[in-house]
Amino acid sequence: MPWILMAAVGLGTAGLLVLGVLSMRLWLDVRVLSREVDTASRTLAEACGELSATVRG
Repeated sequence: MPWILMAAVGLGTAGLLVLGVLSMRLWLDVRVLSREVDTASRTLAEACGELSATVRG
């Protein structure tokens, strides 16, 4: 019977480690994505400014 408990603890620990790795990976992906979105929005804002300057005059 104790081997069943040890197996359950081992599987639980492995599951928590996998969840930890997946959450770190997700966090890193979100960081990269947020940087790309920030760069794209700044570029779009700059292009809109140039376009409005061209239209005005």
